[in-house]
Amino acid sequence: MCGIIGYIGSRQAIPVLLNGLKRLEYRGYDSAGVGVINKKRVTVIKASGKISNLEELLKDFDEDTRIGIGHTRWATHGAPTDINAHPHTNGTSTIAIVHNGIIENYRSLKTMLKEMGYQFTSETDSEVIAHLISYFYEKEKNLFNATRLALHEVEGAYGICVISSEEPDKIICARKGSPLIIGVGDNEHFVASDAPAILEYTNNVIFLEDGDIAEITKNKFVIRSLDNQIQDRDIEKIELDISTIEKGGFPHFMLKEIFEQPESIQNSIRGRIILSAGNVKLGGLEPVIDELIDANRLIITACGTSWHAGLVGEYMLEQYAEVPVEVEYASEFRYRNPVITKNDVVIAISQSGETADTLAAIREA
Repeated sequence: MCGIIGYIGSRQAIPVLLNGLKRLEYRGYDSAGVGVINKKRVTVIKASGKISNLEELLKDFDEDTRIGIGHTRWATHGAPTDINAHPHTNGTSTIAIVHNGIIENYRSLKTMLKEMGYQFTSETDSEVIAHLISYFYEKEKNLFNATRLALHEVEGAYGICVISSEEPDKIICARKGSPLIIGVGDNEHFVASDAPAILEYTNNVIFLEDGDIAEITKNKFVIRSLDNQIQDRDIEKIELDISTIEKGGFPHFMLKEIFEQPESIQNSIRGRIILSAGNVKLGGLEPVIDELIDANRLIITACGTSWHAGLVGEYMLEQYAEVPVEVEYASEFRYRNPVITKNDVVIAISQSGETADTLAAIREA
């Protein structure tokens, strides 16, 4: 499940969006991005990998912006790359969307839109929604109606947020089969896929129901059905603290992570194992692809649970790649003067990227 955050109000939007995305990190992700409106234009910044990569891109962004949307993505349609990360925009970059869920009829919609001249830049199903909203906006000149009509054409599950430079004072959000909440503040509103993203700012929330679509400004919101009927939803107060919610009902994070393992494995391979093509697509390997192809031996070094993951990798790599693999405990590898030849490739595994022994093993290699 991906993460969504949206904000409109008097605060600077970027810090709110980044903070919300960090609160959603526990759900897992392989890319992140934000879209904001400043000077009546939509600006989208996104990056594959950790949220820290996105932060690095944003460190020099000093534009005044009080509205924006953000997203953390697990790859479903399309590999985990910068281009496939959310938000996605229409052809003129006047509309930006973030989306959770899967659009089941995206191929037919994409074909229809291409025949009408719309050009796509990503491999995702989500980009279809941005162009579809753009198509209806050209007819309706109203972002709420354009989004509502676009969603009538969509089959599948979605939780979406939409912003547009044509109507820079509002966020449109909708849900069907993918959770979405509205956070109610003092002359500000938030949208999130999960409560921890916004509890730092407000604990007054509205849980949208399937088929709801909301038009949100800094001062008010209106919730309707896709048939344009007003929906009355209660504002509820969340009494739980952030850490309790993040544990997902488990007494501690260890138990939560144990029970999440099947889903985590599924998320990790999604978008990377291409069954239809019979191959694997991993990002970030292009600079070292020749060394990997010419490798006589792979040496995996890690600590703790990462070491156990390396043992699984040893079995799979030897079975499918038919390359000799050795798995070394990093704290031992760094001290035993290992024999490494020119065509050996050392792979280090670290959940945090900061494991001291693993970093030392890399330097030793």
